[in-house]
Amino acid sequence: MTYVDGFVIPISKKNVQSYKKMAQLGAKLWKKYGALQYTEAIGDDLAPKGTVTRFPKLAKTKSGETVVFSFIVYKSRKHRDSVNKKVMSDPVMNDPKMKNMVMPFDPKRMAYGGFKALVEW
Repeated sequence: MTYVDGFVIPISKKNVQSYKKMAQLGAKLWKKYGALQYTEAIGDDLAPKGTVTRFPKLAKTKSGETVVFSFIVYKSRKHRDSVNKKVMSDPVMNDPKMKNMVMPFDPKRMAYGGFKALVEW
């Protein structure tokens, strides 16, 4: 069974293109070091009928914001830890430009967690 890192990120709609550029770099790095899948998705149908708690409410979005839902898939938690260690050691991640980069979202509002696959098809 695989292992998944999942993220829910409230983001200003005006910052989506900046986030996309950052996510494209992330995809290259995580895949370079062995992630099986890397997906970043922007909110599209966030008010489906019949839902009790919608993503905007869950993420406490403000006016002008939407939600990014993303996940990275690994072989196992051990594999995830190995891939993340390599990503964080990559010269790109340690470039002073990256360290001084203004994040296109507030990391304090991001939800993140690691998940063991329960069902795979």
